[in-house]
Amino acid sequence: MSLKSMLLALFFLPSASLALLGQTAASNQAEIEQHQRLARQYLQEQRPDLAIPELQTLVALDPQNTDTQANLGVLLFFRGDYQGAVPHLRTAISTRPELWKIQGLLGLAEGRSGDSESSRKDLEAVFPHLTEDKFKTEVGRALIDNYTSTGDLEKAATVASTLLASQPTDTSLLYISYRLYNDLADKAMLTLALAAPNSAQMHQVMARELARHGDEAPAIANYREAIKIDPKLPGVHFELGNLLYNSTDEKLQAEAETEFKAALAANPNDEKSQLMLGMIAAKHGDSKAAYDDYSRALQLQPDDADAALELAKVLVTMNQSEKAQELLERAIQIDPSNSVAHYRLATLYRRQGKTEEADKEIAEYKKYKEMKDKLQKVFHDMRVESGQKNSDDADLPK
Repeated sequence: MSLKSMLLALFFLPSASLALLGQTAASNQAEIEQHQRLARQYLQEQRPDLAIPELQTLVALDPQNTDTQANLGVLLFFRGDYQGAVPHLRTAISTRPELWKIQGLLGLAEGRSGDSESSRKDLEAVFPHLTEDKFKTEVGRALIDNYTSTGDLEKAATVASTLLASQPTDTSLLYISYRLYNDLADKAMLTLALAAPNSAQMHQVMARELARHGDEAPAIANYREAIKIDPKLPGVHFELGNLLYNSTDEKLQAEAETEFKAALAANPNDEKSQLMLGMIAAKHGDSKAAYDDYSRALQLQPDDADAALELAKVLVTMNQSEKAQELLERAIQIDPSNSVAHYRLATLYRRQGKTEEADKEIAEYKKYKEMKDKLQKVFHDMRVESGQKNSDDADLPK
């Protein structure tokens, strides 16, 4: 993009913005118009080196001309003269505070000039008002860097989340978010270790970290120590139950049900524990108990795609294909990447002779299954366990 276009598109300053708006002495009018004409000409010719002196002369002749100050500040900024740009940009927004992009540029220039405090104030003020993704991202990243440098990780994470809302697949933003939340987790864990090293929460944190790295035995031991200290610790029974359920040790698997029931005793609205009890019942061939548990889980959380999927599977065994189809379609609506739901729905469509619909669902299944397999390989290569195992993997086609 040319500099002139950048002025027009980025900052909403039309070429006519170089026109004189302030009241000036009549004797200066001819001289001002001459410099205006030259400045406009040099901008059209992509010659900021020549336009800048003309704008500087205009500023000297009429310091109150907001648009001239703004354009000069923009040109100096893109030339890399951040310190030189700051006073002109600041003057422009002092008279026209609605120039959000100019204030954003001011914040960036202040940051690059070493004035972190002023930069933060201007970037914070302007960030909510920016609508163009590219410029908002640049301002947001500068604000994140500013917050990170002072340890304000919570504020930095909030900005990252805002940017990701409009650009959910931006890889650099995803990495920034990953880094920030990891840093936040490390900070919280360190603070907890210093504040309460023998607390139930500290053992729970240690258990989660150990489980995440595949250290099953010490993770279980820490969960049990946390429960010993505080049997009603939120989430601890579910987390232990989930670890036991996914264990390769059948004896440990058998202990999972007790933990999920304990979780529900502490919190009857624990939808995830209710769902896991349904999975255990289904695994044991108890369709009625599985149906009751899945129905209750879906009642607690109607937007849980996994609950909808599992209930649909039970309904198929009960010859209630129509209801099962509705749930599978709902599961895909909630989570389009649910490969198992696509496969199960394809099976129902094929039974009804809906070949085209079935083929479409199979194609979606293969696409998301391949993505899942690649993701699992990444985690495997990183020697990190995902902590989740899909009970459907065994009966799906390879």
